[in-house]
Amino acid sequence: MKPLNPAAIAPPFARYSHGMEVPPGQRFVFCSGQLGVAADGTVPEDARAQADLCFANIAAILAETGMTLADIVRINAYVTDRAHMKGYMESRDCHVASPPPASTLMIVSGFTRPEFKVEIEVVAAAL
Repeated sequence: MKPLNPAAIAPPFARYSHGMEVPPGQRFVFCSGQLGVAADGTVPEDARAQADLCFANIAAILAETGMTLADIVRINAYVTDRAHMKGYMESRDCHVASPPPASTLMIVSGFTRPEFKVEIEVVAAAL
């Protein structure tokens, strides 16, 4: 994968790439948005812990195809408050390989249950 960060535009605000080029012949996996809920149904209070669970869930989905978090080329993430951005970004930076994928982070009014603070969806690509 090739990160695309043209010198003609401002650099990314955080650890992400403006774009990612995927070579021909790659397989794609599109993951639905994952919430910070464990297999037993528990939901941690902390936004960072929820984001860590989101990435763990994504890793499990990608493993079904032989892919890992290192194969992510695009992230769409949603948090319910600016206060949760730091926890999400710390988790993202811990779980996502270099070069960082293309990424969008949005603040939304809420999810299906009020205890959810973070939702993450990804696109991954690999041979």
